[in-house]
Amino acid sequence: MPLGRGIHGIRRQEQTKAKFQEKGAELAADQLKLITSQMQAFQTNLQQFAEKHKSELKKNPTFRAQFQQMCAQSGVDPLASNKGFWAQTLGVGDYYYELGVQIIEVCMATRALNGGLIHISDLQRRLNKSRKTSNQVSVDDIVRAITKLKRLGSGFSLVPVNQTFYIQSVPGELNMDHSTLISLAETNNGVVTSSGVQEALGWEPERIERCLQFLLKEQLAWVDRCAGQEDSFWFPNIFNSSSRS
Repeated sequence: MPLGRGIHGIRRQEQTKAKFQEKGAELAADQLKLITSQMQAFQTNLQQFAEKHKSELKKNPTFRAQFQQMCAQSGVDPLASNKGFWAQTLGVGDYYYELGVQIIEVCMATRALNGGLIHISDLQRRLNKSRKTSNQVSVDDIVRAITKLKRLGSGFSLVPVNQTFYIQSVPGELNMDHSTLISLAETNNGVVTSSGVQEALGWEPERIERCLQFLLKEQLAWVDRCAGQEDSFWFPNIFNSSSRS
């Protein structure tokens, strides 16, 4: 093959490739423009929906949770700031900030009773006790408010146990062993013993002792020592909740 013809062929291939790339970029830009337009239209419709149902969103926790899901699907976070359209229209930013403050107050007031670990249903009951029937909070509201508190570095966290949540309001990270032990205590009226944990979970004594001592240090558990009997470890957050249910 002559050298000139080979170079010409290579150049032609490069030109063809460049045209394909240019067309691909053009199509991608058009697609992005279309998606952006659709998202903007959806967000506008979402804002109009929010304005129309403002009253219902404020007083109906179920409706409020469904609206939050709609927002999430469109990439809108009404909780991201307590300023701007969403706060002005719905007051949702302020709503969750205010609820967060109330959660902190309840957790502080009950810390001596539960050691800084309160069941979410107990927290919900205490919050709704001082509210009108038309302004009750849901579990979803509490979870969202605590998530907002976490963004502020407040030290509050959600601890999943047995398909529900406890709210921890004391310093210290609970690991999987701690949560498992709390879960076991929840099935046994809020109390465990070392031998009971070993029988139920198959843990080594050192692992049990390490876990129990951490919970004692964080005041999330109390120890009951009786002469001639095995020590019992009580979880105040559990048996306090159980006694009212």
